[in-house]
Amino acid sequence: MPARLRTGRTVLLAAALSFAVLLTPYRTAAGSPRDEGRATVEGPIPGTVPGDPQAGDVADTYPFFSTPVDLAAKGYVEQEFYLSGRADGFSATGEQVADDVPYRTRIVVRRPVAERDFSGTVLMEWQNVTAGYDLDALWNPDHVIRRGHVWVGVSAQRVGVDQLAGWSPARYGELDVTGERAYTGDELSYDIFAQAALAVRDPQGARPLGRLDAERVLALGASQSAGRMTVYYDRILPSAAEPPFDGYAFVVGQAPAREGAEPVFHVLSETDVRTPVGRRADTDLYRRWEVAGAAHSGWEGQVYRAPVSERDLGAAPQYECTAPPFSRVPMSQVTTRAYDLLDAWVQGRTPPHAPYLEFAGTEPVRNELGLAQGGIQLSQVAVPTALNTGRNTGQSFCTLFGTHVPFDGSVLDALYPNPGGYIGAVARTDAANVRAGYLAAADARENLREAVGSGVGR
Repeated sequence: MPARLRTGRTVLLAAALSFAVLLTPYRTAAGSPRDEGRATVEGPIPGTVPGDPQAGDVADTYPFFSTPVDLAAKGYVEQEFYLSGRADGFSATGEQVADDVPYRTRIVVRRPVAERDFSGTVLMEWQNVTAGYDLDALWNPDHVIRRGHVWVGVSAQRVGVDQLAGWSPARYGELDVTGERAYTGDELSYDIFAQAALAVRDPQGARPLGRLDAERVLALGASQSAGRMTVYYDRILPSAAEPPFDGYAFVVGQAPAREGAEPVFHVLSETDVRTPVGRRADTDLYRRWEVAGAAHSGWEGQVYRAPVSERDLGAAPQYECTAPPFSRVPMSQVTTRAYDLLDAWVQGRTPPHAPYLEFAGTEPVRNELGLAQGGIQLSQVAVPTALNTGRNTGQSFCTLFGTHVPFDGSVLDALYPNPGGYIGAVARTDAANVRAGYLAAADARENLREAVGSGVGR
């Protein structure tokens, strides 16, 4: 599939891209021999710009939660493929409960068009299904495109695949990750995820990366997906004949207890660090970073997903939380920096350590403004204009959203009597974070631009 079209793109460009889709060959590998433990790739799946997901023909449908980012303008393309094969099944404790069970699912690929723009690195995300549908929680387009990476989303779990089949029977009606309901507890998900990585490295059938060749494949999982990846890393990976991933990033969720051969980056928001008990110390192959003021699911993700939810689900979710929700501390600036360092780590360059959030007993230490102390302190916390925390209460998912309460004018005037003081403090804080390795220079520049345009101190 070509890139999805952002509102406001010209009719001419939309028509051109739609025409290009119809000319894209739909390749299958039906009847091709299957290597043991290998999946067959079919696609790219034809389609059109977002329209009617219930259309009677595949070519008149489009990928669920297709990105609204104008990828074509950035030299990228979004395509979707079917992935089919036979997978082994495992329990949540790592015991093998099935072998050679047929499955069929999908992967979504967002990649550079030109080989010269490709970094060689594939970020493969285990799609999160906590909300009842596939969510690309760790697709950070600015970072991926800036670095020239490929992002691949894998639909490995029953809840997500069932929702896809109901959303568009024409496009997804034949998907099944349960062995025709013989296994309904996601027993096949671990092997499916691993086979997706092998299919990207050494494809059978269609080439999901086009002419690009993957040099490194990093596994990403957020929240519930991180928990499933933990089971895989701790209990299933040790017996794998061919390790599928070079490194692993576990974000806002669990991380492995085992010391394996592949490096592990563990990145947590303030929401996720409820107690200092049970922290695993850094080792030669493990890093744990904790981000002050950040939420498990913050403002950035909500803003990105709102128009996609309206398009594909009919409406964006609404929440009534005890405190104003959605911390605006940009957690993605730290997680994407962790991806960069993980990428370098698998090539031999060791990443920095980071301080932990501070606790007094079991309670987090906060300053007089209510902001968490310790951990990675981005400028949005160290030079605050609002109370951002990782804590909240209320209905549904409110506990994951954190809080955001802007300071009133009197507080801002006391903190920053003039704009130079505020802007200078932001610049110094971010420069220190760049030197420490916690922040990319491009994100520091973006923070500075926002500070200059904020009007604080005037």
